[in-house]
Amino acid sequence: MSLSVIKTSWTTGYINYYSLRLNMNKSPALTALLAVLVVSALCSVAFCGLYVRDAMRLRDLQRSTSMIQTYRNSMVSFINETIEYSKKNPGIDPILEAAGFKPKSGAGATTNKPAGK
Repeated sequence: MSLSVIKTSWTTGYINYYSLRLNMNKSPALTALLAVLVVSALCSVAFCGLYVRDAMRLRDLQRSTSMIQTYRNSMVSFINETIEYSKKNPGIDPILEAAGFKPKSGAGATTNKPAGK
């Protein structure tokens, strides 16, 4: 008995395994599954690329935010030290008042009292 011929008790015909392969190649279900596989793979690559791009943008934004916060903290520290220095040397007060870092002292100071009747 050859390998390509199989006789069973319920059939008297020959089963050709090569014809099954040809039927599988022409099957619309196989074509549909392959199309779904290709679309899925392309979507996976696209989503991976989008994720990498967004992760790089996030890293750049975090770096920029960190630099801005560092600059702001150093400026606040410098202004506070300058105000402390102005307590020992009041000659710097006009510069601080002009910049708006220290309220104007003396007769020019405004109060929040309503005008009297």
